[in-house]
Amino acid sequence: MTYNVNGIRAAMKKGFVEWLMEENADVVCLQEVKALEEQADLEGIKALGYEIYWNAAEKKGYSGVAIFTKIKPESVSVGMGVEKHDREGRLHKLNFGKFSLINSYFPSGSSGDERQAFKYEYLADFSAYIKELRKTEPNLVICGDVNICHLEIDIHNPKTNKNTSGFLPEEREWVTNFLVSGFVDCFRQFDESPDHYSWWSYRAASRQRNKGWRIDYFFASESLKADLIDCKILPDVKHSDHCPVRLEIEY
Repeated sequence: MTYNVNGIRAAMKKGFVEWLMEENADVVCLQEVKALEEQADLEGIKALGYEIYWNAAEKKGYSGVAIFTKIKPESVSVGMGVEKHDREGRLHKLNFGKFSLINSYFPSGSSGDERQAFKYEYLADFSAYIKELRKTEPNLVICGDVNICHLEIDIHNPKTNKNTSGFLPEEREWVTNFLVSGFVDCFRQFDESPDHYSWWSYRAASRQRNKGWRIDYFFASESLKADLIDCKILPDVKHSDHCPVRLEIEY
């Protein structure tokens, strides 16, 4: 499961732990936890049998990723080794033997030119990190909030948003090139129909009207393609302005 919770403490007040118990996922990757590990009451999550791995941003109440897992990883690493990104708590990796799982919260560029430039730097550095990683760990599952809609089918109004951060030609081209380098978009392996989104603005009743963006993904190495069982977006789960994406994979 991958899920941008837009604040773990806020999500927990909306029934997140109860949903987690019901869903019973083996591994749950969260983005934008917006808290230090000690700031969140995680006892209810531990009681469900999860080990917890946390990577918080240095800036309080900002960014950060976490992984809850019932499958013990063989190894854990935090960050990609680029300080400007790692201080924002944007990535960590668990190795499960058959494959390595990377959970990442990609930057948004919507606040202005400076952050858009930072986003492009992250995309370039992430690509370099993955290219190097694949030399020793070729089977990868990558998930998270990528903050990019890849194709016109992935956004409710492509014409209006063609010059908007998150749907810029350079961003979309990065996703295309990343997939061509040896990855599959797991959701699109099973569903090529329109109107499937994972994020909706809080404005103008966007979620009720399904005026959304598909910006949360699972990518898997081509070598794992035969192991993919299903991938679904879960729009009815509402602890955040995002919703979870669930991947089932043979392990």
